[in-house]
Amino acid sequence: MAQVQKTRFAWRSRSSWAEQSTQMDTSPYDDWADIYDAVYSYVVEDIPFYVEEAVRSGGPVLELGCGTGRIAIPIAQSGIDIVAVDSSSAMLEHARSKAESAHTPNLNLLQADMRDFEIDTQFALIIIPFRGFLSLLSVEDEMRTLATIRRHLAPGGRLVFDIFVPDLSMMVQAGDVPYYFRDVIDPAIGAHMVIWNQASYDAFSQVMSIRTTIEELDDSGRVASKMYRDFALRYITRWEMHHLLRTCGFDVLALHGDFNRNDFDEDSTDMIWVASSTG
Repeated sequence: MAQVQKTRFAWRSRSSWAEQSTQMDTSPYDDWADIYDAVYSYVVEDIPFYVEEAVRSGGPVLELGCGTGRIAIPIAQSGIDIVAVDSSSAMLEHARSKAESAHTPNLNLLQADMRDFEIDTQFALIIIPFRGFLSLLSVEDEMRTLATIRRHLAPGGRLVFDIFVPDLSMMVQAGDVPYYFRDVIDPAIGAHMVIWNQASYDAFSQVMSIRTTIEELDDSGRVASKMYRDFALRYITRWEMHHLLRTCGFDVLALHGDFNRNDFDEDSTDMIWVASSTG
């Protein structure tokens, strides 16, 4: 059974308990927990990649921004010990329930802020899947997170994470009118959902603020219910990310353009970074 907080690994937050509690209680991702798996059911191509990276490392693995366990549970099912961290208690409750059903005693779930925490072990692999690094909305937060990651990497350990390639078409879609994103089918109940996004951009801070509208359709194709969820992220360019890693004490080992490990090029829409601690 997956355990929230600790089983195999002792950990402590570097922030005070009160500060951590406030941060956890106000996680913007709590509101997403009940619909996250449905809205992002189409995101599957990265799962084999991260499982392969975990198996190759031999473990233990640390995942930051684990959400409902989409990546952590398959890694645990592969036999690798993994600690999965998220700031959202609601997300972790969903992850715990799914992990119990999957019978993964080698998965440990921790509620913590990825920017600043301590776990009393070091990891052969640290991962941040599905653009989780972009939830850090300032350079200062990005650098704090990378410093925390560096403390937790074992000698010879690797950091692997993915972000998207920003492009001008995103800016064109910004405005007051929502734009169609995609249709999805809720894998749990089979409900048909239509996803719309409405985005605004702060070019100075590189922060995107996005309102997602989720329409659930009835059997006749009419909108039976509608809900709204908000999130923000900070987009990062290729060379900005490269220099950020170097500044924070990492060597870039590889930059893939997709989850098949093809080299990054001008047509790539994703950046999959592989890095290790300098020295």
